[in-house]
Amino acid sequence: MDKERKMMISCLLLAAVSSSVFTEEWKASVVRHLDALVTSCVVVPCSFTHPKEKLSTSRLRGIWHRSDKQDERIYFEDSTQVLENFRGRTRLLGHLGQGNCSLEITEIKDHDNGPYCFRVEFARTETDTSTKDKFSFVEDCVQFTMLPDPQTPTVLNPKPAIQDHPHTITCSVIHTCPSHVPKLTWSRGSADAEVTEIHRELHRGYWEAQSILTFIPQVKEDHSEITCTAEFYGRKTASTTLTLYVKHKESYNHIIIPAAVGVGTAVIFALFCIFMVKKYK
Repeated sequence: MDKERKMMISCLLLAAVSSSVFTEEWKASVVRHLDALVTSCVVVPCSFTHPKEKLSTSRLRGIWHRSDKQDERIYFEDSTQVLENFRGRTRLLGHLGQGNCSLEITEIKDHDNGPYCFRVEFARTETDTSTKDKFSFVEDCVQFTMLPDPQTPTVLNPKPAIQDHPHTITCSVIHTCPSHVPKLTWSRGSADAEVTEIHRELHRGYWEAQSILTFIPQVKEDHSEITCTAEFYGRKTASTTLTLYVKHKESYNHIIIPAAVGVGTAVIFALFCIFMVKKYK
């Protein structure tokens, strides 16, 4: 009886271990919706995990294909197997061995909307490139919303400009191509100004390029226009203009000068009076 019980426990343990092994899944994390600016570029964040042992990049093949036709590839290491319309326009960013399958597409066409899916294949060895395992993540595909024109930059001028006091204006634009960051420029000369540039990820797939202009405004700049221009990869541009109002530095001359004149006049009159008193005393 004890022997049967031990065998049953052993079988249950083996089943539990086997279950944990065989229930491991191939998983991918792909941003499913992204804006894509026509003529520019877009980067699709993608990562994946697999139940195999850790493999080097040289044993992995990454493929991006149309969701409904796996043989219509938009990216593959052998460009002869890529759709002619996508040749030279796609590349993987990062390393497959680190689970990074992010895709860059350049020179975006207005019909590149997708959806597109990622597929991974494992070579038997680094020298034997015949495929051992393969998996397509058809449940995690990306689709683009095509933008014919770029979004206009957002310009923030948080407080009034004061003559001879440092003043800051911020310009920012949102984009989906961190491999080619939009270039932000100002119409105001930068000889007497400082420009700080910041690039940060807002949320997965969307980035913000920011330019901070700091300068010392002068009275002659009152009611002048300052324009921020964003130039995107592919040469498309968008601009935003604001009117700068410069407050004059606080001046008390209109109080000091009349007061000084009044005091001076009083002193002179007092001295004259004293002189006259002494003269006739």
